[in-house]
Amino acid sequence: MSLVVVHGISLPPGEFGGDGIERLFTNRLDPRAHPYYAGIADLRVSAHFLVRRDGAVVQFVPCAMRAWHAGASSWRGRERCNDYSIGVELEGTDTRPYTARQYARLARLVRALQRHYPIAHLAGHSDVAPGRKTDPGSSFDWRRLRALLGSAAARGRA
Repeated sequence: MSLVVVHGISLPPGEFGGDGIERLFTNRLDPRAHPYYAGIADLRVSAHFLVRRDGAVVQFVPCAMRAWHAGASSWRGRERCNDYSIGVELEGTDTRPYTARQYARLARLVRALQRHYPIAHLAGHSDVAPGRKTDPGSSFDWRRLRALLGSAAARGRA
C-alpha cells in the first residue's frame, strides 16, 4: 500500500451521525430506509476506514486487503488505485467544513499507516477519479492536514 485516498461521504446526503455509511460498507443498506438509498443499495463498495465527525474511527477492511473505494481510478499514471491504496472516508460533504477532530484523527491515522506501509502519497478521491468524483471537496483543507502531519507529510496532495 503506497497511497492513501481521502474521501467524503454522508448518508443520507448532507446528514451526519446515522448508520447509513456503515450499512453501505457492510452490504446491509435497506433501500426502504430512505428514498436516496433505493438508488445505491445494490452498490458493493467498501473502505478501509471511516472517520466520524467526532473523530471516532471505524475500520471495515484490513489494510492489507483490497477495499472497493476508488472505483475506476489512476494515480500518477498507475491504474486501479484499489490495488495499492488505503481508503479513508471522512463523514462529511464537499461543501461543509470537516471537524478539527477529523483532521487530528486523520493525521494520526496517516502517521500510523506510514509506520506500517510505504505510504508515499495522499490524494483525494477527486484526484484519482477526476471528472467522476468530487470528494473530499472544496471544504477539505489540505494545508491543515499538511501542517498536522509536519515532517511526516506524504507527497501528493498533502
